[in-house]
Amino acid sequence: MSRIAGVSNEHASSAGALTRALLPALQSSPQWGSTVVEVPGTAFAWTGWRKPVAAQFGQTMAVVDGTFYNQDEIDSALGGPGSEDDAHRLLAGLRKWGFQQTLARINGDFSVAVFDASTGELWLARDRFGVKPLYYASAGGLLAFASRPRALLGLPGLTASINRRFAAVFAGAHYRYIDNRPEESPYEAIRQLPAAHWLRWANGRATIGRYWDLSEAPDFTEDESDLAARYRALLLDAVRQRVRAVQGRPAFTLSGGLDSSSVLSCAVDFTGAPQHAFSSVYTDKTYDESDEIRSMLATKVEEWHAIEVGSPDVMSLVRDMVKVHDEPVVTATWLSHYVLCSEVTRAGFGALFGGLGGDELNAGEYEYFFFHFADLRRAGREAELSHEVASWVRHHDHPIYRKSMPVVEDAFRRMVDFARTGRCLPDGNRMRRYYATVDPDFFNMDDFEPVLDHPFSSFLKNRTYQDLFRETAPCCLRAEDRQTTAFNIDHVDPFFDHRLAEFMFRVPGHLKIRDGITKRLLREAMRGILPEETRNRIKKTGWNAPAHAWFSQGESAQALGDLIESRAFRERGLYRVDEVRKLFDEHTRIVASGASAENHMMFFWQMVNVDAWMAQNEVGTADP
Repeated sequence: MSRIAGVSNEHASSAGALTRALLPALQSSPQWGSTVVEVPGTAFAWTGWRKPVAAQFGQTMAVVDGTFYNQDEIDSALGGPGSEDDAHRLLAGLRKWGFQQTLARINGDFSVAVFDASTGELWLARDRFGVKPLYYASAGGLLAFASRPRALLGLPGLTASINRRFAAVFAGAHYRYIDNRPEESPYEAIRQLPAAHWLRWANGRATIGRYWDLSEAPDFTEDESDLAARYRALLLDAVRQRVRAVQGRPAFTLSGGLDSSSVLSCAVDFTGAPQHAFSSVYTDKTYDESDEIRSMLATKVEEWHAIEVGSPDVMSLVRDMVKVHDEPVVTATWLSHYVLCSEVTRAGFGALFGGLGGDELNAGEYEYFFFHFADLRRAGREAELSHEVASWVRHHDHPIYRKSMPVVEDAFRRMVDFARTGRCLPDGNRMRRYYATVDPDFFNMDDFEPVLDHPFSSFLKNRTYQDLFRETAPCCLRAEDRQTTAFNIDHVDPFFDHRLAEFMFRVPGHLKIRDGITKRLLREAMRGILPEETRNRIKKTGWNAPAHAWFSQGESAQALGDLIESRAFRERGLYRVDEVRKLFDEHTRIVASGASAENHMMFFWQMVNVDAWMAQNEVGTADP
């Protein structure tokens, strides 16, 4: 695990000193080493727990955070015997192909910086899905970048003022909308380089462009078995490349779902040996997946590390997590992941594989049904639509989240624009549910308009594209990155291999969702690799945590009530306290009664996080 930073300052010779000053805020432990490369006016730093990935050829230099998984392919194309590391590969590619063409050849998770003194150009770039973070800021002819926003806050001319729009959306909207503007950061003066983008800094001016995207292409016409074979080969290779590349002992997160199970099983197929698996388990069985996980244990798992998360001290853990993140943390699931990461490190592992990205590529989220149904309606396939809705009801009806054709028609009215091919709409019910809790004097939530991209003619493809670049993937990748780095672990998510995404965005909808069952092509591709019980499981508990109980009983519930009534909470001015108090009373009643009603655990998780973050910004962010 590593971090990078740098400064280019056209008006002074202080770039090296400024860059070195960024390092303490990036280092997760005193054992991290660092290296600095510099030329007059520009300096780069790398810091981490392994050999530095930094290079300098005369007046040209580069640093890399992350890993290029196709190193052999790049070295072969370069025509050399093999580069010393990825920073040297980057500079060699720059000389041969130019910066943007080099990026197009890399299959990896990375953030990089390159400076060429002969042209005076500083280039930054981030991998296709934003697995690795990169932030930047400019002031008075200076451009600085770093892997974490906190490192940039102390630079001359930059303020630590929070981004009030970000804070308000985090406080009062659904978590899916927090990353809707991927170019922003939680701080006013700091920007984030979006996934799959480059930045060029020259003559005191920044220009930004995109070097890769998913775009409309004809659906594949091969039969399901042929496509499943192709998909299986791609996924096995994505896992193989990553298992070979990690430098620490690999471990695997394991839930009861298909995605993490598929990654683990592919690794077993490649290595020929069962692997170590880590799972969060709960005494409260609402979100516990222990029973579903057991089908994997006999043949795929050398040792199962079941990390029990019972009644945690939520407030204390949130404060610790916010320090690690430099910002509030998106969902309560990440508290369980934080606890799990500490145990992974304690057990001596250096890399943690997971299944993030699988839902977006394989149409695994429950809400994706609506958009598949919309594609059938738009195509005039009403008989097929009726069959699919009936199958959806049979497999997935829920006492709170009911399934029926009227529910589908209501979703069409709210979330689908049939007048414009493929255009999805924001789920206003979900997005605005807690708007009334935000004080309009802090930020008027009615001014927030989410961006919804629609590069495809398919509603389902547009919805999953939205999640990859503006909703679910960015917030999860950021949380995973911060937490694994805090415990000196690499995180690896093979589904975020661009070859898989390019393939799956040409797979027709009926090979993703059919007969009320999601992830159809993945299920077929994993035949003979996954245990049959896992491969054929239809229902999913979903990766979540029992925060409903945490916020309604015990010490954490008491602490939540005390927070709501505190003077500091009121004086921050973000929330309308009377509205929050009503929700707390309602949440407590719902959970205590066991009523079939939706509680407010997600709202309160977001509330305690944004409050902890604002409190830490009030007293400074110097402590790691």
